[in-house]
Amino acid sequence: MSIDPITLTVIQSGLQQVCDEMDLSFSRAAFSPVIAEANDRSDGIYSAEDGSLIAQGSMGLPVFVGTMQYSTATLIEMIRDGRAIAPREGDIYIVNDPYLGGTHLMDVRFAMPVYRNGEIFCWLSNTGHWPDTGGAVPGGFSASATAVEQEGLRLPPVRLFKEGTLDPEIYGIICSNIRVADQRIGDVKAQAAALYVGQARLTRLLDRYGDDTVRAAITELRDRAAQQMRANIARIPAGTYSSTAFIDSDGVVNEPLEIRLAVTSDGDSLTFDFTGSSAPCAGPMNSVLATTLSSVYLAMRHIFPDVPISAGAFEPLNIIRPEGTFLDAQYPRPVSGCAAEVSQRIAEAVFAALVDPLPDIVTAAPAGTSGNFALGGEVPEEGRSYVMYQISGGGYGGYEGGDGISNGCSTIGISKSPPVEIMEQQFPVLYHRYALHEGSGGAGEHRGGFGLDYEVELLKGTARASFVMDHGRFGPQGVLGGGDGGVNRVVVTRDGESTTPEHLSKAQDIALKAGDRVHVRTPGGGGYGPATQRDPALVAEDVRLGRYTADEAKKLFG
Repeated sequence: MSIDPITLTVIQSGLQQVCDEMDLSFSRAAFSPVIAEANDRSDGIYSAEDGSLIAQGSMGLPVFVGTMQYSTATLIEMIRDGRAIAPREGDIYIVNDPYLGGTHLMDVRFAMPVYRNGEIFCWLSNTGHWPDTGGAVPGGFSASATAVEQEGLRLPPVRLFKEGTLDPEIYGIICSNIRVADQRIGDVKAQAAALYVGQARLTRLLDRYGDDTVRAAITELRDRAAQQMRANIARIPAGTYSSTAFIDSDGVVNEPLEIRLAVTSDGDSLTFDFTGSSAPCAGPMNSVLATTLSSVYLAMRHIFPDVPISAGAFEPLNIIRPEGTFLDAQYPRPVSGCAAEVSQRIAEAVFAALVDPLPDIVTAAPAGTSGNFALGGEVPEEGRSYVMYQISGGGYGGYEGGDGISNGCSTIGISKSPPVEIMEQQFPVLYHRYALHEGSGGAGEHRGGFGLDYEVELLKGTARASFVMDHGRFGPQGVLGGGDGGVNRVVVTRDGESTTPEHLSKAQDIALKAGDRVHVRTPGGGGYGPATQRDPALVAEDVRLGRYTADEAKKLFG
């Protein structure tokens, strides 16, 4: 079927609008600040045949662009071979199993088939970060976990909603295994409501243009996305480009992990080979295959943002399965750090490999950590318990056109720190400091952006703190002669005594009581180009604003 350009554009925008409305509905109805304020969620439309991506919300986390495609494809396969119960209209599946196309256990996926004339036309799916899914520590970020069971409740695909009605037995099992379960109903209903909103908006689009026309448009958009990606790849001279990125430690063994990457261009496609990367690790910094693939996809989306989000954009990207490495985790390897930390280091490796052939559009390394800080505790005088989850931004890398932005969101998504006022309202904490991490921007002709510097005090009761962060040992890489960004710094003050965790930015189950504090300074971005080539007026301006001291500026920029 031939589709005129105007109709094609309208349908493309319509599909995008469906996903954007799902994103907004999810955030505005959710109870948890990590979803409602930080937007740690995503929604998309997927093929009924193979689960391939049709469209994803522009306000959703890019790291989910590959994982939800992978998990939807796995669900379809399990239904076809009888490992999952076949759906009926109105059914919604819940799944968070990392090894079935997921990330970490806290990223909970819902998937719902959309029917037309008794047949499944497509699937709608979304992911939301739940503040807790059980496990050894509040929040699920168990820095010392050695098996996935220690990280929380693992769910295979089951129908949480059956023909539109919440199954109380399955929901009861979930609630019996997680903390602050009474608050999850708000997130569950918000997540389901987002899918129902998407179904209504998509039905309106299908009714207007017809199923066959929309189906033909989806095929054409996928083909065009592949063509656009190939056209961009043609800018990369044929050859192999290599890089290495480091993870501080796995949280158990205090030694660095290596991501070794070779990117080969043939002028029409790119092949990504992670051969030589570190073996599977003992701690939670393993990455499941779906997250590894998605990390490459999102890195290429950063480099070529003009390519529409569609499965077609991934067709020219050939990723050799990294078997035998920590980037292809198998059960029961722990994985809580895969989506928020390892994924960003994979993206950093892609940027470092491609900055030489594409110096005009690839940046120095960004902060590359989500700054996962979980605090779970009790307030006896109020008779309540809570789980607080804090994510934070960092500096972006410098680039050919200028300095990196400061306190930007993580590489993997648009999620942002919840407002301090919301956190203080919902949890017994007080923020004493919330500012830029001065001095953290990597030196360069175009310096890196600055990270975040915050300090929070526990006001009431007792709590347990856990961290799964990174870049505490190695700062984000500078490129083309630029300096590395400043490292992540974590200091815990208890009874007036301040300490730094053994693994620098990874620790779990730190007991706190009222008056104790946690101080976090996130990394700055890497510098771009030699620091001696920086405009002296810009250096002077940074000193005037207190971003560097005069001595730091003299040392870094000469």
